[in-house]
Amino acid sequence: MPQHRTFHVQGRVQGVFFRQSAHIEAQRLGLTGYARNNADGTVTIEAEGAATALDELETWCRTGPPAARVASLHVTTGAVQGYREFEVRR
Repeated sequence: MPQHRTFHVQGRVQGVFFRQSAHIEAQRLGLTGYARNNADGTVTIEAEGAATALDELETWCRTGPPAARVASLHVTTGAVQGYREFEVRR
């Protein structure tokens, strides 16, 4: 049964290919959802899929791509939205 998690990532996470790298990681894990930059300099990722894959994405989010510097990660669960793919949003 798919699960839904929202990852709110703070730190040096914009301008370092965080969203694009999250897209690649989510596709590798078979997850759907999206990654977007926020006006406050953070990144939000909503992802859905198997709990084990979401756990792996959470681990990845703690460091992100090489140029990123993650200061904190806040994870919440929610209702499944039924995303069909994983996309990068503006």
